[in-house]
Amino acid sequence: MRILTGVQPSGKLHLGNYFSVIRKLVDYQNKSDLFCFVADLHALTTFSSAKNQTENTYDAVCDFLALGIDPDKCAFWIQSEVPEVTELTWYLSMSITVPKLELAHSYKDKVAKGIVPSGGLFFYPVLMAADILAFNSDKVPVGKDQKQHLEYARDIAEKFNSQYGETFKLPEPEIDEETAIVPGVDGAKMSKSYGNTINFFDDEKKLKKSVMGILTDSAGVDEAKDYEKSIIYSIHSLFLNESDKKDLQSRFTNPGTGYGDLKKALLETVLEYFGPYRKEREKIAADPAYVRSVMKKGSDKAREASSQILDNVRGKLGIGISKVSV
Repeated sequence: MRILTGVQPSGKLHLGNYFSVIRKLVDYQNKSDLFCFVADLHALTTFSSAKNQTENTYDAVCDFLALGIDPDKCAFWIQSEVPEVTELTWYLSMSITVPKLELAHSYKDKVAKGIVPSGGLFFYPVLMAADILAFNSDKVPVGKDQKQHLEYARDIAEKFNSQYGETFKLPEPEIDEETAIVPGVDGAKMSKSYGNTINFFDDEKKLKKSVMGILTDSAGVDEAKDYEKSIIYSIHSLFLNESDKKDLQSRFTNPGTGYGDLKKALLETVLEYFGPYRKEREKIAADPAYVRSVMKKGSDKAREASSQILDNVRGKLGIGISKVSV
């Protein structure tokens, strides 16, 4: 079973990233054939500067390695270092229409907000399809907001297969309904774009500020609190087993504990849980030579896998005169 996933290097990782995707990747690499990449090409749709792009990509690599992604157990690489994917993107673009691309949620939503769309934003689903189809992926973990892009990949694969013969697998989405949406400090989906994240690799002062800023109702210390409606509980429970969840529930329902105390308890849990990862990240980030060697190993593995698909596609399209009988 080959699992493929990619994450944009668009800033610091937060609890939503961890519980919806990253934690599962460590499990995948032990049970499946995991292909995982840092999507620096996709990040160009929100480009700010070369400095930020480079730093965000490096930080994302360090984050994933610190959190347990093992380059000896999976293929882990930077998207732009596998040019086979960008070549495949062009070939796949012939198997989807402009009207179809105009229906993409990511494109329509930004246009509706008044953003002047770039060609890169418009063709984003095709590059994502190439990311998936280049590696014969069986399953792709996606959030609900990305499901349409996987459907596009399947549509493109089906059209190509019908035109040129069986070439691509049809990947299946994997959506974890329980952890697909992690609430941010304001109760909306935790997202960098909303500015409501808890970034577990922030320094302790920033992390404390984020946690203590979680929105609450007006219930006082001497009042019972509804944990089912509490953002604090929704986030804290992600770390807990059933027994510990019941203990936390009792702190909410029994008067005597204020929201400040409940936030401090959450902060303590976050610091304790991510403590070993934070130390490992400091070690990895201080060794650029190691990071480069790991990325080279991952890109070599990814290029070897994708070149097999690409050669097949080239042959079916008659691309490459040195390999075509005339």
